[in-house]
Amino acid sequence: MTTPHPAALAAATATAEALAAPQAIQRESLNRRARPQSLAGGAVGIALLHIERARAGRGDDAAAHTWLKRAASQPISAGGNANLFHGAPALGFALHAAGTTRYRRTLSAIDDTTIALTRTRLATAHARINRGEPLLMREFDLIHGLTGLGVYHLHRHPAHPVTRDVLGYLVRLTHPFPRRTSPEGLPPWWLPVGLSGEPHPNYPHGHGNIGVAHGISAIIALLSLAVLHDVPGVGIRDALARLCAWTDEWRRDDSTGPWWPGYLTIDHARRLTPPQRPRPSWCYGIAGTARAQHLAGIALDDPTRQTAAENAMLAALRDPTQRALLPGIGLCHGKAGLLQSAFRMAVDARSPALAAELPDLAAHLATQLTQHMTDPELMDGAAGAALALHAVGTGATPASAWDAVLLLA
Repeated sequence: MTTPHPAALAAATATAEALAAPQAIQRESLNRRARPQSLAGGAVGIALLHIERARAGRGDDAAAHTWLKRAASQPISAGGNANLFHGAPALGFALHAAGTTRYRRTLSAIDDTTIALTRTRLATAHARINRGEPLLMREFDLIHGLTGLGVYHLHRHPAHPVTRDVLGYLVRLTHPFPRRTSPEGLPPWWLPVGLSGEPHPNYPHGHGNIGVAHGISAIIALLSLAVLHDVPGVGIRDALARLCAWTDEWRRDDSTGPWWPGYLTIDHARRLTPPQRPRPSWCYGIAGTARAQHLAGIALDDPTRQTAAENAMLAALRDPTQRALLPGIGLCHGKAGLLQSAFRMAVDARSPALAAELPDLAAHLATQLTQHMTDPELMDGAAGAALALHAVGTGATPASAWDAVLLLA
């Protein structure tokens, strides 16, 4: 726990009350993405806010149930577009987070569906590796791929064989390609595409993605959490060490502290080059990469790594220039993502320095949120900001573990 902050909790409460019922929200905002089963922009993401409040004893189940019903108002997607952030896995994650037997039958059916689609995608992924073809972003990443499905299975049923199989696949991703197909000097997790996951003329040689949303920091975080949850698996620690060693190679230190690039490219001289320091967002910046390194430090009993991650987060929190790069409120690209990551790190930190920085950022976020109600969604809107403020406001780790979708816990 950290010290509670009543003002942050008050802002979270006011926002949750404004988002209590779908009919109270402007239709154009609620239907902006028209995908109620989207954690990013749909009803299931807003449901997480009310689930967390109910489980923390600061709200009731009725609002959560209303939003879950809206999320399930359309046929539940279980096809090619289903992933942790959309469709059956997203809805299943929220139902599991609710922590009640009320949805037991529905959740059991979603489990079966998610296990089946995970096995199909694992088979496709292993076949791709066997052919010696390069890695695809949508195959493995957190948002669309098997890392995200691994989050679902780790939290829903850590002892299930499918959880072990997803972890085994992620371990295999860290093994070199056969020599005949491996691009010289590039790791097996190098992507042959641009940042969108598609070929792009600005990335003729692809890129190495270090971010959490679409890169290897998600794998680092998930493997670390598997170790911390005592989930058995062959080669997990070795794979984690390989990934960390590569990120260590590209870690940078400047006058404000350590940081990791969001991605690497290949220049005209065939040299690997990182871009400038990214904004401290969750998706590609310190909010995500530092927490991944932090979890790895704890999992590998590496206090040096853990301290470096804490120092990186402290540098971002204390540097007004870095914080100014996050004008939005959101979890993905804005202040809420930085705040929630810093909060989780503060709970596990080796010193109280991080906790001391939380009130100032929370105050800025609370003011911005209460002055202008933006989109209601989870990842870039009010629901996500309210969840981060709720955590800091209560000083308690989320009872629903909602921030597992960000691989912060």
